[in-house]
Amino acid sequence: MHQNFSSLSLTHTIMGQPKPGQHVALVVGVTGMAGVALTEALKKPTALGGPWTVYGVSQRPPPEWFPTALLDNHIMLDTLNQNQTHQILSPLSSQITHVFWVAIQVNESEEVNVSLNSSMLSNVLGALTSSPNSKLTHVTLQTGTKQYMGPIFDPTLSAQLAPRDAPFIEDYPRLPFPNFYYALEDILDSYSKSFTYSVHRASIIVGASTTSIYNSLLTLSIYALICKHENYPFRYFGNKYSWEHFWDVSDARLLAEQQIWASVTDKAKNEAFNCTNGDMFTWKMVWRVLCDVFDVEFVPFYEKEKFDLVEFMKDKGEVWDKIVEENGLYKTKMTEVTCVGAIEQVLRLEIQHVCSMNKSREFGFHGYANTLKSIPYWVEKLRQMKILPKGL
Repeated sequence: MHQNFSSLSLTHTIMGQPKPGQHVALVVGVTGMAGVALTEALKKPTALGGPWTVYGVSQRPPPEWFPTALLDNHIMLDTLNQNQTHQILSPLSSQITHVFWVAIQVNESEEVNVSLNSSMLSNVLGALTSSPNSKLTHVTLQTGTKQYMGPIFDPTLSAQLAPRDAPFIEDYPRLPFPNFYYALEDILDSYSKSFTYSVHRASIIVGASTTSIYNSLLTLSIYALICKHENYPFRYFGNKYSWEHFWDVSDARLLAEQQIWASVTDKAKNEAFNCTNGDMFTWKMVWRVLCDVFDVEFVPFYEKEKFDLVEFMKDKGEVWDKIVEENGLYKTKMTEVTCVGAIEQVLRLEIQHVCSMNKSREFGFHGYANTLKSIPYWVEKLRQMKILPKGL
């Protein structure tokens, strides 16, 4: 849940004023997987629309692994606090031209999710558009495939859901359930006379951070390392259906690339795009990659003996503490950086989780990533950041 930071001093280190006519990005949720990738992508010399000035917003100070030097301004801000958000962001409204919304608040109840996430976005947009000198021209909104599946983590609704057929297509009608993605799209649409927007529907995101609520790769990595450290078999905990049927994921670098493209491409304005790597895999294929990366033995799926990851991991926090200590890693608590229950639930769905990338290609975005190469890349990145150990 959120904390109120109104009594704290705010990180507000301005490295210099942006040049006239320069694009100024406000990345809200800057320390998450997508935020890290966006920051790095915006600061590349080859970035579309560049050179960019990049302001980053997070609720807490950036962790020591975060590339703070790439930010022109870091703002520590509780966007649920309307007064604080207005106080801090309104003076910047004459500078910020683009908002990249990669923030999220998560609650078990989807109705609460609608309320929390709507408040955050409304507070930020209200602060940035309240001045007649507002320079805001475009907002990119990151959502996901719950657009097509419904609120799968809401225990009062999940049993009633009937996901759309795969591959998921952007113009599928909305499902008749509360969904904070729908609410955020409606908020953007209500500002359509003030600025343009684009919506980016990600699959499972693969990237590097310790602050993302749903970090499946870090969860799987920690699970593999605990198995290796304690000599447990690295067993698959999903069902046979997901083991054998097609899935997709979204490399955080690709998400950043698509969001920047849409933010400066006229025909992409006021459109929604799926954003996945563009390939498909089975979890059996991914499991072999993870076994190679972490040097653990591949265990074939055994349907007759159901394996409960939540039960297995519930007492493994001390093992992770030991791995962190032995390897001099950035201090993390297992329960704070993993999403064990969520990933177990997702991998027990009996659907093919695949998005169509046709619309994105037809509009001119041709980015892609090889998922079976993305996974080792991001594991190595997590090792370089000292979040995961090298060579264990």
